[in-house]
Amino acid sequence: MSEKKSLFSRLREGLFKSREHMAVAMDAAVAPDRPVDEDFYDDLMDALILSDMGAKCAGEAIEQLRAHVEANKIKSSVEAKNVLKDILVKMLDAPKEPLRWPMIILMVGVNGVGKTTTIGKLALRFQGLGRTIILCAADTFRAAAADQLQVWSERARCPIVRHKEGADPAGVVFDGVQAAKSRKADLLIVDTAGRLHNKKNLMDEMEKMRRVIDREYPEAAVRCMLVVDATTGQNGLAQAKAFREAAGINGIVLTKLDGTAKGGIAFPIVQELGVPVMYVGVGEGIEDLQSFNAREFVDALFE
Repeated sequence: MSEKKSLFSRLREGLFKSREHMAVAMDAAVAPDRPVDEDFYDDLMDALILSDMGAKCAGEAIEQLRAHVEANKIKSSVEAKNVLKDILVKMLDAPKEPLRWPMIILMVGVNGVGKTTTIGKLALRFQGLGRTIILCAADTFRAAAADQLQVWSERARCPIVRHKEGADPAGVVFDGVQAAKSRKADLLIVDTAGRLHNKKNLMDEMEKMRRVIDREYPEAAVRCMLVVDATTGQNGLAQAKAFREAAGINGIVLTKLDGTAKGGIAFPIVQELGVPVMYVGVGEGIEDLQSFNAREFVDALFE
């Protein structure tokens, strides 16, 4: 089995619950002898909503499908389904900024979404590509956050910059930047606070970190990546909107897709935020954090 096929197989297994949840409705909608009529569109809409795509996003997809079917005089429900898949791929295929080194990734997300684990997996992933990594424990207000990141730094055998609990996060970032520069590291991954109850504080904190980075390391490419727990469904979309306002995110990591029937949440996140999904987590293993591919995601959701 090729690596590409292996990755797709893990993605398909990870999306099993989402696919199973919508399968009965989808199979009924696209039965080979089914006419492409209003009932057909209604049943497709229901199937998409069952994946937690949301009524707005599902409605937009169905309207695009309707226009394509009418323009091309499509009569087959199976052919219409394939057109729908192409539409959904385009909805997910947001442009991604190319990797540029040296790079700093600011990881954000509410507590419990798997942010620290994702940081560790990203570190190991980039190490596998021959990149040198430093971790920075700037989530200084959550008890044991630095200790959790320390475990991953030891597992990945990469340095970590940390201060005592309650320290100024911008001060930790300053030291992290100096370490990255002095060691000529390719990538500095910064674990930041996951507090959303006071967006003003979070915004101020992120702005302080960015000022430190811009002043001390202007040549570094900076990414702010939000980790979203897919099991939270539409609540995850609300979190993404709040973090975009507070932190200016430009990439999403969707975790825990293997534990939810709500895989469709990827669509409104991309459509309403205009932010690409960069990685998806479909299991506990290191290899289960995968680069996001819109075509493979839609295929795994449907088949």
